[in-house]
Amino acid sequence: MKKVIVVSDTHRQNENYFKVLEMHKPDMVIHCGDVEGSEYALTEAADCPVHMVAGNNDFFSDLPKELELSVDGYQVLVTHGHHYYVSMSTEILAHEAAARGKQVVLYGHTHKPGVEYREGVYVVNPGSLSYPRQEGRKPSYCIMEIDRFHEIHFTIAYLK
Repeated sequence: MKKVIVVSDTHRQNENYFKVLEMHKPDMVIHCGDVEGSEYALTEAADCPVHMVAGNNDFFSDLPKELELSVDGYQVLVTHGHHYYVSMSTEILAHEAAARGKQVVLYGHTHKPGVEYREGVYVVNPGSLSYPRQEGRKPSYCIMEIDRFHEIHFTIAYLK
């Protein structure tokens, strides 16, 4: 089984990120943006590959705006989401991912976790580990697992 931890919108408040790494020991980490200069700390803390994109608050970052990855054979688009108007709807984002032949799109920006299936694409937002905005406001992240049957699973997880 392959375990990927998906996070977003840590905004330089990295303590919860470190807790999540310690709890899960993932095979990979994907950060959907708004790291605000913490690239080195987030990468060094993980004992696995870490992929990151720039968010709308990563003003002086050299991080890419988007990444296209293959995760255990699944084609994944990673973006912060603000260029796709995700605060309004995930329709444009899902359409773009489908047009690029992706099975999964990971995004952040709204600080609200969720998993949808649109246009044949899993559209996943891990929420925010630092400044959650959903009801209850618990810090959240996503565990993306690919099981021994090569099926993909998404679990939104919360810190207390």
